[in-house]
Amino acid sequence: MSFAQRHLLGIEPLSQSDITTILDLADIYAEKERSDAKSSDALRGLTQINMFFENSTRTQASFEIAGKRLGADVMNMAMQTSSVKKGETLIDTALTLNAMHPDLLVVRHPHSGAVDLLAQKVNCAVLNAGDGKHEHPTQALLDALTIRRAKGRLHRLNIAICGDIAHSRVARSNIHLLGKMENRVKLVGPPTLIPSGAADWGVEVYDDMREGLKDSDVVMMLRLQRERMDGGFIPSEREYYHRYGLDAEKLALAKPDAIVMHPGPMNRGVEIDGTIADDINRSVIQEQVEMGVAVRMAAMDLLARNLRAARKPQGVMV
Repeated sequence: MSFAQRHLLGIEPLSQSDITTILDLADIYAEKERSDAKSSDALRGLTQINMFFENSTRTQASFEIAGKRLGADVMNMAMQTSSVKKGETLIDTALTLNAMHPDLLVVRHPHSGAVDLLAQKVNCAVLNAGDGKHEHPTQALLDALTIRRAKGRLHRLNIAICGDIAHSRVARSNIHLLGKMENRVKLVGPPTLIPSGAADWGVEVYDDMREGLKDSDVVMMLRLQRERMDGGFIPSEREYYHRYGLDAEKLALAKPDAIVMHPGPMNRGVEIDGTIADDINRSVIQEQVEMGVAVRMAAMDLLARNLRAARKPQGVMV
């Protein structure tokens, strides 16, 4: 498998081939995860450090499980009690960690670009677990794998991404990935939650949920990210649900076999009706969680291969 990247900082730098390589290997790991032989030695002898400057349940847990399944020594740093809270800069933290010679560094940070900056200061492979409003590459990859397994393909699909686009790094990574794979991508939400200039991203923009969902193969709902909002973006949660929450009436406008997705955590009764979220015939939300482990295993495996190749002593010419 050919994957030339040193880090996984975002979807934007990846080619179609890079994306397909990760998904193909993740598919293998997904099947392995469903067997009794879940473990592998792809990362045996390597050290993985998880640094989460923001709270996380799904992403941190799946990176930890992925690393352990691959045989890595996994360390979760408690950033709430780290020296960062005492005033240490991110760069000094990076230099300190680098001196410990880790092999894989998984980072989530509230500021866009922070993970890229850190990657410039360390000698190991860095994986972006979400930086500010910028990107969340492994979430987009696990979404892509879920879609491909459910639909049998990842191209020429009609995909609606609905809700809080403005504050969502998940939306940005998915827009990059789904666009690269030649899909029709529609952004659906109130004008206050659609970034200015979004229509220039090669997507269609709708402020009418019913219009945006028409003939969709995939309906991807997003959480209202109130922690990133600094003003009144919606009148009320009740009004938001009435206009933009996914219920049976609105979903009926999508294709009969349309799948429903959500990156979690869900606000039931705000962005999605609980009955829809739990509908085993339409919802693939639990499959997304399952594919998260497989995708993160694949990404770390590929980066570790490149790391080992780079460290391999070169032959001496005589």
